[in-house]
Amino acid sequence: MQEMVAIANKNRKVTSSDIETLLALAEQGEVEEAPKSDKPFKKETADTILYTHTGDTITAKTPGQRNILIATEKNDIVFTIGPAGTGKTFTSVALAVQALKQRKVKKIILARPAVEAGENLGFLPGDLKEKIDPYLRPLYDALEEMIEYEKLEYYLAKNVIEIAPLAYMRGRTLNNAYVILDEAQNATNIQMKMFLTRIGFNSRAIITGDITQTDLPQKQQSGLISIQRILQGIEGISFIYLDQRDVVRHKLVRDIIDAYEKFESKQGKKGSGRKRKQ
Repeated sequence: MQEMVAIANKNRKVTSSDIETLLALAEQGEVEEAPKSDKPFKKETADTILYTHTGDTITAKTPGQRNILIATEKNDIVFTIGPAGTGKTFTSVALAVQALKQRKVKKIILARPAVEAGENLGFLPGDLKEKIDPYLRPLYDALEEMIEYEKLEYYLAKNVIEIAPLAYMRGRTLNNAYVILDEAQNATNIQMKMFLTRIGFNSRAIITGDITQTDLPQKQQSGLISIQRILQGIEGISFIYLDQRDVVRHKLVRDIIDAYEKFESKQGKKGSGRKRKQ
């Protein structure tokens, strides 16, 4: 109840999503017994990232999201790996907008691999931009929640904010920029190396992805999977892992992720059993 009061004081309202998140944290032991003072009682305080143009407050709602904030304060390159609904993209975009507003960087660059997920890109209507835009739509959605329409249009027109397919990053050096690679599980090893070597002076990068949802052809390995072994232990690079406890979408999303993990675990055991028999 005290935490809901704290959220209400910050945001002027408490949404059903806020309540579901608090209940989930309580079930996981992330909420302590209320202290005698009026201060919020969560172990991990919901740090404010950004105030939107509508007056809403964007905060880190889960321990995993707060770990992203802490990691970006200490590292220039941060990998955030976790399932759908954990707020990887939204939190990353909010941090980039915060850095732009505070003039820590001069521009934001958002990239995504344009990988076909069961659909043929060539059959989509329109020119190249119109074909690619649907793949980039989640990034536009996040920005529209944080920046008023006219200002966002201005930023996009002046390339202060740039949203582009990953392939467009080749050959560039990205200085004074906050760079985000979203859906990185669909980047190949070569593409991942190309992206990471674009980072220039006074730039930061967040790479997000879900290694359980790769849309690459079977013969191609995800660059996000192999990069965990390649870059582990390098100073200035951090890996943050989120799980179903960090899901902030509908409560059923958490149950769906759990169900899939159990199913895939059973399938894996069946597969190993067949190999032993052979």
